[in-house]
Amino acid sequence: MTSADDLLARSLAAVWHPCTQMKQHEILPLVPIVRGEGPWLIDAEGRRLLDGISSWWVNLFGHCNPRINAAIKAQLDTLEHAMLAGFTHEPVVALSERLSALTGHRLGHAFYASDGASATEIALKMSVHCWRNRGEPGKTRFLSLAGSYHGETVGALAVTDVAIFRDAYAPLVRSGTTVPTPDARLASADETPVDLARRAAAALEAELEARHHEIAALIVEPLVQGAAGMVMYDAEYLRLARALCDRYRVHLIADEIAVGCGRTGSFFAWEQVAGRADQPDAGTGWPDFVCLSKGISGGYLPLSLVLTTDDVYRAFYDDSASRAFLHSHSYTGNPLACRAALATLDIFTEDGVLEANRTRARWLGDALQARFGDHPAVRHLRQTGMIAAFDVADAPAGFARRFFAAGLDLGVLLRPIGDTVYFMPPYVVGETEIAHLVDGAAAALDAALA
Repeated sequence: MTSADDLLARSLAAVWHPCTQMKQHEILPLVPIVRGEGPWLIDAEGRRLLDGISSWWVNLFGHCNPRINAAIKAQLDTLEHAMLAGFTHEPVVALSERLSALTGHRLGHAFYASDGASATEIALKMSVHCWRNRGEPGKTRFLSLAGSYHGETVGALAVTDVAIFRDAYAPLVRSGTTVPTPDARLASADETPVDLARRAAAALEAELEARHHEIAALIVEPLVQGAAGMVMYDAEYLRLARALCDRYRVHLIADEIAVGCGRTGSFFAWEQVAGRADQPDAGTGWPDFVCLSKGISGGYLPLSLVLTTDDVYRAFYDDSASRAFLHSHSYTGNPLACRAALATLDIFTEDGVLEANRTRARWLGDALQARFGDHPAVRHLRQTGMIAAFDVADAPAGFARRFFAAGLDLGVLLRPIGDTVYFMPPYVVGETEIAHLVDGAAAALDAALA
């Protein structure tokens, strides 16, 4: 069996790790993970780490979930992959049908890829191409919120406003335009989060009024801007944005890559804007595109997709190849990934996950309030569903790295975004595990600030 030291040495020699300054691993060793078990990761020394961020927000129902395992194993015995150009198969059809049903069939067409940034690029390209097919080729620009993050490929960087990602590759990027974020933390003393949302929407309206003739789409992360530091805002902004996009004939793209699949308390975050898909009066306010990835496969296999409307689909339906949507990925609609996604949806249905998560969210919120509600270094303790966060005032240089390392020593995996500590655990944590997670965070905060 390979020793932990040997594995670490080989990894440092051969693997270039993502979003990482590799030189940091001279002082912060890599963690060799050998297996997973529910909400826990186990390293080569047998240390158990509670996965408080769902392994970059992807894991919903724990590591090595027996039901998802069984679904993938069964699929292996029938079909591992077939190209989706000119062919089809049961898993991709069934998944597309079920996701459409979850929108009340308001977004009835699914286009597949492998990762979140690709889903963003698909939605952006589809929007521009749709306008061109409709005889409006000048609509090629995009709006996004200040601080937004929608991926790190060249196309996705056009709507990503996180400087460390965007600035390094600025010469390659066709930049978009940002509009003010409705971040509830920015409300003045006499404003509510709803007031702030309306003020941000007024700025959006001014931009649309001036430039709607060249704007193809507005893209937003509904309710929570993840990589911006878990920015949370009121759904009133999204209701107003939908109405404004309708008025000025601009597509609305909901990036639910991080916030979909139950993270905010509903399966789609947008249900908190337009109402549940099964409500008869819901639907008039749904987006033109919804991007999903991360949790849709339960955290097992790379899978992303874009859901869109009949209206958009019809703009491409023609005899001319040039009017077809010209985008493809080799592993589009991979049967194994689709089967994992179907098993994930089964668990949502069979286990009443959204209802159970309300209890988990309460446990998490209560534990955080008890530990951090009056902590002198903590600001803006906040929560939306199964996502919670707080900011650290006057955090020292290197705070995020110090907190992360201290957390590992305490048996918790938490990875701050700058000065923001956040929690996004899988949906299998119990009250005892939440207590362990929050206790570990409190001790890691003290250590990082010491």
